[in-house]
Amino acid sequence: MSDIVYKNFLFSTPFLSGYRKLKIPIVDADGKPAWPELFPIERIEEVRKTVGDRYFSAQMMLTFVAPDRARLDPDSLHLYDADFDGRSAKIGDFLITGVTAYWDPSSGRKKSDGSVCVLMYRDDKNKLFFVHDVQYLLVPDEETHPLARQCQMVLDFLSKHSLHRIYIETNGLGNALPEIMRTVVKQRGVSIQINKVFNHEKKETRILENIEPVLTTGRLYVHRRVQSTPLLSEMLGWSPIGNIGHDDGLDAVAGAISALPAPIRPFGQIMQPFKAKTDFKL
Repeated sequence: MSDIVYKNFLFSTPFLSGYRKLKIPIVDADGKPAWPELFPIERIEEVRKTVGDRYFSAQMMLTFVAPDRARLDPDSLHLYDADFDGRSAKIGDFLITGVTAYWDPSSGRKKSDGSVCVLMYRDDKNKLFFVHDVQYLLVPDEETHPLARQCQMVLDFLSKHSLHRIYIETNGLGNALPEIMRTVVKQRGVSIQINKVFNHEKKETRILENIEPVLTTGRLYVHRRVQSTPLLSEMLGWSPIGNIGHDDGLDAVAGAISALPAPIRPFGQIMQPFKAKTDFKL
């Protein structure tokens, strides 16, 4: 029956044969906007600086650039030495508006995937991201409770930076971690908010879509202490089509970028009383 149907309804010419394709890049060859009343050149440059050249080329200039050409160049990072000042909510001259702690877990054994916890600050006004600290969690092979031991290490990491909230990736091994973390938190008598994250996208896609635009537009900052971790080496070996080594630190950074940050305000900021307007008529 199906053979008869297809035989009787075969197209004699290709679909849309004779039609011409209209392509209008947002900026022409002379650098003039196609729709200046809607997208002036200043707005276009703002978009370019936000999404990066590869996305801009594909979406705005209608020139596709294959994802497998993407790379993560450590030389595009901005290194800094300043610590976070809670009184002014600043890192150097940058006003910090949010913070995220993100844990991409594994068993923590030497020969397994990396178990990585990342601390990231944000300056939302300037759309900047600060990888302030990264901890690769390793436990001895003879450790009988490697996940509980890692939870202790993560709590030390949070305490060091005076944080009380963390995202835990619960794919695979991480599924049991929130409950283990709650047990360890209770034993210590501290207060920690635990947010579970389940990722459906491939790791390469998460890294490409979250890190590459921020890195290539010069908006990713890294504290110099991070240079002593494997993170920069992971960047050198990373490719969307396969990696020479591990990429677990990059995955944790990508998760921190995509996660909703906890808001930050200066400790020294005086709360202004709010007075409702009552001089209205019914």
